[in-house]
Amino acid sequence: MSELLEFTDLRARLNCDEVGRQMYDLAAGLFPICRSITGDGLRQTLKVIQRHIPIEIHEVPSGTIVFDWTVPNEWNIRDAWIADRSGSRIIDFRQNNLHVVNYSVPIRKRLGLEELKAHVHTMPDHPHWIPYRTSYYRENWGFCMAHAEAAQLADTEYDVCIDSTLQPGHLNYGEYFLAGDSTDEVLLSCHACHPSLANDNLSGIALMTLLAQHLQQIRRRYSYRFLFIPGTIGSITWLARNEALVDRIRAGLVVACVGDRGPFHYKKSRRGDAEIDRVATYCLTSGSKPSRILEFSPYGYDERQYCSPGFNLPVGSLTRTPHGKFPEYHSSADNLDYIQPLHLGSSFEMYLRVLGTLEANRCYVNRFPKAEPQLGKRGLYRQMGGLPDAGAREMAMLWLLNLSDGTHDLLEIAERSDVPFDTLESTAKLLVEHGLLA
Repeated sequence: MSELLEFTDLRARLNCDEVGRQMYDLAAGLFPICRSITGDGLRQTLKVIQRHIPIEIHEVPSGTIVFDWTVPNEWNIRDAWIADRSGSRIIDFRQNNLHVVNYSVPIRKRLGLEELKAHVHTMPDHPHWIPYRTSYYRENWGFCMAHAEAAQLADTEYDVCIDSTLQPGHLNYGEYFLAGDSTDEVLLSCHACHPSLANDNLSGIALMTLLAQHLQQIRRRYSYRFLFIPGTIGSITWLARNEALVDRIRAGLVVACVGDRGPFHYKKSRRGDAEIDRVATYCLTSGSKPSRILEFSPYGYDERQYCSPGFNLPVGSLTRTPHGKFPEYHSSADNLDYIQPLHLGSSFEMYLRVLGTLEANRCYVNRFPKAEPQLGKRGLYRQMGGLPDAGAREMAMLWLLNLSDGTHDLLEIAERSDVPFDTLESTAKLLVEHGLLA
């Protein structure tokens, strides 16, 4: 494994602006696909990801019991519309797949305006946006359209058609395992079920795909497991099928909403003080950019399944603007104009920083704990003399030698000393080379 890079080397060499452009291109290619929690759109999405990283696509039959849930029937859709008496389509699924309530049962009938309105969803506060609505676990049908257009519908009859199927099939999810030096795992998970919504969550799919590509180049202390899953039912299904593996998970992040311009938010795991909580908090708050740390809540994305009391895994969620906190959320305004390569690249860089800090964080032991070892005779002061941050590195040495008793990790030393983590990490390696730390 000598040819592999260190995390710090990759971060130094990587052009995150270029990575952001690659992420945007991947999101743009996936944008037109009508995804759902099952069906051809989800499979097509997973196959596109498979062109970039070697994910295994799993298949779970409808009707499979997963804890208190049942894998639903598979949904597919070919076409849908509302047409006036002349046959002109007022709304057309082929123009925007948000026009149909996701998981709508098939319907073809003529009905009056009042009956039609009972099946039409709009956003009165944003009259030109199309909402995103679902009916996964209750058989129903419906359409979504701009409120301004719905208000202009004439009081006449309309032909409606949803050419869909809802029948036994399969739930699919993608999984990529990247082995490291340890069997201890870092779990990275994103929902891959939403249709044409860019920030929620094509941004997460793109970030995880590019992250997996680049982590292949790195010398990894931990093993990494990437899950591309349908929301809620996907994580529940994975947990039900992999209970024997969960004890290996030492840290995890749910990846979503990472393409907008908002500040970073980290939502803690249910534990609140897990190592990933400490690492993410440090990385976000030690920088110059605004950020916010959120306490755990059982409402949200799949972190609530990983953090359910029967598992209580150390899994948090790192986003930019959280779900539901930006007006464009679950609407046609969450489009490719809403996400930008610059913000995607910045999110990628933050994920690299968090994972790099997690990889490097460990406890050292001072091999000369009785009084301060003589650093001058080992040439350590001279080695520091030519460096621009020599003073900080000398302080790092002193703090490391004092607190490296096997109980304080690097992150705790960074927090206590106010010496940057990266400085402590590189200095600790130097002290190990000189036989002072083990």
